[in-house]
Amino acid sequence: MAVEFTDQNFEALALKSDKPVIVDFWAEWCGPCRMVGPVVEEIANDYGDRAVVGKVNVDQYGDISMKYGVRNIPTILFLKNGEVVDKSVGAVPKNVLVEKLEALL
Repeated sequence: MAVEFTDQNFEALALKSDKPVIVDFWAEWCGPCRMVGPVVEEIANDYGDRAVVGKVNVDQYGDISMKYGVRNIPTILFLKNGEVVDKSVGAVPKNVLVEKLEALL
């Protein structure tokens, strides 16, 4: 299951992780986000032991979105050692996200 990133846990769970991290920026009102959400959950289930996979609700945690310059959703950031190393904007197929994650493992 994907982690729900918040202002309180983002640094500990995402930035200080020793595993690659996927951060899905989304909102409930966003149609493409609803398409990507189940894919992110699948990846969280598939890679839960090798990566941290989570979501940031941009309406609730806008500060995190602003810090990373997220202007369009869904935006998925790939972090390694606390740094953004790749990203994907818009609804993309699962295989594209898996390829980007596999490159970090």
